[in-house]
Amino acid sequence: MENWANRKTLILGRSEMIGLLKPHEYNDCVEQAYRMHGEGRFYMDPKGHIVLDRFPGEWEAMPSYIEEPHAAACKWVSIRERNREKYNLPTVFSILIYTDPETGFPLAIVDGSYHTVMRTGSAAAVSTKWMARKDSKKLAIIGAGHMAEGAIQTCNEVFKWSEVRVWSRGKETLDHFVKEMQPKFDHFEIKPSTDLEQTVRGADVVVTLTPARGPIVMADWISPGTHIAAVGADKKGDQELESRLLKGARIFVDDIRQCRTDGEINVPLSEGVITEADIAGEIGEVITGRKAGRTSDDEITIFDSTGIALQDSATVPLEYERAMAAGVGIEKKMIST
Repeated sequence: MENWANRKTLILGRSEMIGLLKPHEYNDCVEQAYRMHGEGRFYMDPKGHIVLDRFPGEWEAMPSYIEEPHAAACKWVSIRERNREKYNLPTVFSILIYTDPETGFPLAIVDGSYHTVMRTGSAAAVSTKWMARKDSKKLAIIGAGHMAEGAIQTCNEVFKWSEVRVWSRGKETLDHFVKEMQPKFDHFEIKPSTDLEQTVRGADVVVTLTPARGPIVMADWISPGTHIAAVGADKKGDQELESRLLKGARIFVDDIRQCRTDGEINVPLSEGVITEADIAGEIGEVITGRKAGRTSDDEITIFDSTGIALQDSATVPLEYERAMAAGVGIEKKMIST
């Protein structure tokens, strides 16, 4: 019998998480999460929300277990809308606990924020791989915050883009994004814009990454054959796409239980514009071959990504392995026998 009495827990901050995995490895991990979801080889409930009237924002609790890799994790997400102006803290940040499934031992406690940026970007990238037209060349990213930084890096692993457009309301945000991200890419120029319609029109793939509480992407702007990864909506009332855009599209979700209340489909469902019968399926069913993704070059495909806990338990084992091999972080004895 293995003796765990002297095992320690690895603690990693944000700076130590950066660079442990390459963008294509995040894509592989997230695709594996969706595959396990499609095969039913997991345990996960929809994310839990704790909302207090006295503080604008919420907490989200995201536990999961995945069979392959054999792992369990729980992410605790804090969202506080006044953090920037009052406390010089991020609006959204998280802590991730990686646990050995058999013993329950906490193998690692790590910053979940950079991890989430990359695995969220991979949600868009994996959906693009499985649902976008194979001749896709033009990428539009709606939103220029941290999540967009993950999306451009992970989507770059899927297609060789000839044009990448990025939209934000603020020029300062766009300038910062281009300054940070353009040096990473030499085969395309990032084209920033504060004109949303101009950014979206003619794009082959559109990735939306905003906290919008009402439609900002209009149906008339979307060309036949476009793939949309709707990533921003992750709580009740969030919406980025005009509802009628969903009516004629082929829609897939990451987890229907979560998306019906938190995802891009939540508002159109509540409005009666679509019903659950209009949802083609979950992305895991496409990856496992149970359902077809895109069925024609003219079809508009939409992936509703709320971000599922399974993405965390599929990714953190490799991050932990790399960190241990590199000798980064602090090990601390957390469990007494």
